[in-house]
Amino acid sequence: MMQGLSAQELASRLHGTLVNCPPERHLTKVQPLEEADGEGLSFLANAQYLSDAKASQAGLILCRPEDHLGAQAQLQVPHPYLAFAHCIEWLHPEEESDWRGASGTTPSIDATAQIAPGVQVGPQVSVGKRARIGARCVLYPGVHVGDDCVLGEDCILYPGVILYRKSMLGDRVRIHANSVVGSDGYGYVLHEGRHHKIPQVGWVEIASEVEIGSCVTIDRGVLGATRIGQGTKIDNQVQIAHNVQVGEHCLLVSQTGISGSTTLGNFVTLAGKVGVVGHIHIGDRSMVGGNSVVTKDLSADSFVTGYPARPHAEWLAAQASLNQLAKKHKK
Repeated sequence: MMQGLSAQELASRLHGTLVNCPPERHLTKVQPLEEADGEGLSFLANAQYLSDAKASQAGLILCRPEDHLGAQAQLQVPHPYLAFAHCIEWLHPEEESDWRGASGTTPSIDATAQIAPGVQVGPQVSVGKRARIGARCVLYPGVHVGDDCVLGEDCILYPGVILYRKSMLGDRVRIHANSVVGSDGYGYVLHEGRHHKIPQVGWVEIASEVEIGSCVTIDRGVLGATRIGQGTKIDNQVQIAHNVQVGEHCLLVSQTGISGSTTLGNFVTLAGKVGVVGHIHIGDRSMVGGNSVVTKDLSADSFVTGYPARPHAEWLAAQASLNQLAKKHKK
């Protein structure tokens, strides 16, 4: 695995210009602006995060020449988002796995995995390198637990559940058949007529007492974690995108989709077929009615419905007026 790159080597690879940064500075990881340290590389691709960039402790920030980051150590490139995608590939390469699948009905458990007492492992289960599985967990047939996954105590994974590498579960988590936790988030950057994949090197954290229905997909973060808070219950066929933060004791009902980097407070309810755009916040105890689309922040205790979602009483009044249109037109 690559042990990092110097600022000068990054500049050479990206055909960029170093500003306020010694060429020998060693960068070992890609981090968000607000979490970066002296060995971290971060990026600025949206002007709304300019103040975060100026306050960042990152060892180097990818940016455009016109972003004016003052004294910050920066690598100026024409396309920071594309450069960011390349840097993730170089600084966070995927670890090669030698798992080739279970044969017959015998579980395939890597020798470095730690299996606590009382764990039940069904046929055709595979457990990857350095995985840790807590006491009394049950892994039904066909479950795959990837490298470096951690399961707390008393978890149940039903047939066909897939945990990609580094997924972390608390205690008493229950995941129903054919759900996938930790798959790649949906991230691409368009450059010169091609969509370039942005590597997704984060992970998923699921707190204790979460229940996840069948055929749910929870994408891992681009860099950090996608998180599901304690006690949250997720219905079948729900999609949760990369870096979404779901609070505690939320209810997410069937066919709901939450776009990337959105945050939900505690005790939020999203009814069936709700859509939520990315990068917004839904406040504590808010309720969103079925078939609604949330397009902007909601304050705590909101009750909204419709498309775009608006206060429920307002939506009811609008629907009542709509139902009278034919009669009024005829008159």
